[in-house]
Amino acid sequence: MEEMPSYSLSVFPSDDVALHKTSKSCYVTKNGRLYDVTGFLSSHPGGSDMILEYGGKDIAEIFHDEGSHAHSEAASELLEACLIGSVESARTSEGKSTSASSSNNSTYASTGLAFAEDLWKDTNAKMDYEQHRFLDLDKPLLSQMLFGNFSKAFYLEQIHRPRHYKGGESAPLYGNFLEPLSLTPWYVIPLVWLPAVTYGTIISRDGLDSWNEVAVHWAFGLFMWTLIEYTLHRFLFHLDK
Repeated sequence: MEEMPSYSLSVFPSDDVALHKTSKSCYVTKNGRLYDVTGFLSSHPGGSDMILEYGGKDIAEIFHDEGSHAHSEAASELLEACLIGSVESARTSEGKSTSASSSNNSTYASTGLAFAEDLWKDTNAKMDYEQHRFLDLDKPLLSQMLFGNFSKAFYLEQIHRPRHYKGGESAPLYGNFLEPLSLTPWYVIPLVWLPAVTYGTIISRDGLDSWNEVAVHWAFGLFMWTLIEYTLHRFLFHLDK
């Protein structure tokens, strides 16, 4: 299998975006997002001229104006497929951004999203896979990871892109009879572990002089375990290099 390509979304200066208003290169913006609709000009039901009229401009108002030209959910999905980045605020003559949100846009664009609010939106699994060719969230993830043959750079880029499975549920890991065993309600964890922890605490009392010593050792153990867990996740599991 060939090496997976690397994808990223960039932040474009608004002055540059305004120049893309021809049939050879047509950009439109919507709520700060930037779309390259050049390839869609000939397919637009209302004709290419309608899109070219808004080339390099924001289409949020006209896109949702049912009296002018109604757009369906399918049209919104087609537009999202043309997403290439976000728009940077207009710059002053000194070359500095007139809006403090520019730096924020750069931050969110590095994750593949334009705004902070998008971090909590459900991911469109089909569109996400078609754009990034990483993992199809609607299919078992384990087999995709085992046979994906992703490059290290591509993998590290993709895992930093937030993805939320529909409805807040867990994406399928195995896709067979093992799947139900991977889903554990929160209350099962204390039901299983509290009896074991309680029993271990009572047994440890036999080797100590008082319950105060038990409490000190218990607190120290809790601190050490938390420190070890944090260290493993911070410096090993999330190691980029």
